[in-house]
Amino acid sequence: MNGSFVSLLSIALGAILVGNVVFTQLLGAGPFLGSSGSMGTAVRMGTVVTLVMGLTSAVCWPINEYVLGPNGLKYIESAVFFLTAVFLVQLLDVLVQKLLPGRKPLVGGRLPLAANCAVLGVVFQNVQNGSGFLQSLTYAVAGGLGFLMAVVLFAGVRERIEFAECPKSFEGAPIAFVAAGLLTLCFAGFSSLNVFG
Repeated sequence: MNGSFVSLLSIALGAILVGNVVFTQLLGAGPFLGSSGSMGTAVRMGTVVTLVMGLTSAVCWPINEYVLGPNGLKYIESAVFFLTAVFLVQLLDVLVQKLLPGRKPLVGGRLPLAANCAVLGVVFQNVQNGSGFLQSLTYAVAGGLGFLMAVVLFAGVRERIEFAECPKSFEGAPIAFVAAGLLTLCFAGFSSLNVFG
């Protein structure tokens, strides 16, 4: 196997399993809990977050590398990355409306999706790690797929919980938090995984 392919595969598996943005980094917990009520909403939110995460990372990397860094403007990178994410979500929403007329907006509000700490967290991690463009894009898309997997798994658990008998004091949000904690413990088992040595 090609060394660079193995490196990218290692980054992707690490982002999905070992460093899952929801379960190990606790990023994007609001959208994770809010969109896991039904399987359809979970898949839609996970897909959109993956798309926005990949696009934001792909656009922010050259902005940081060729504009902010060389001109000593690193102090405004938070605002630039946030505004870039907002612009991309707006652009995606317009494209969806043009290509699929009559379709609802992406996932309700644009600003909460763009301000999703999972999206911005991945972009900041790429900048702090000094990753190249391909590594940044791989990490962002894999991080989004990890979010998608987490929210779909949790939606499946919540659907099962709806029909399960539990003590009155655990009904609703408490049992959902217990289930999320148990899923987090399951993903903690991947923490010692060494992908491709």
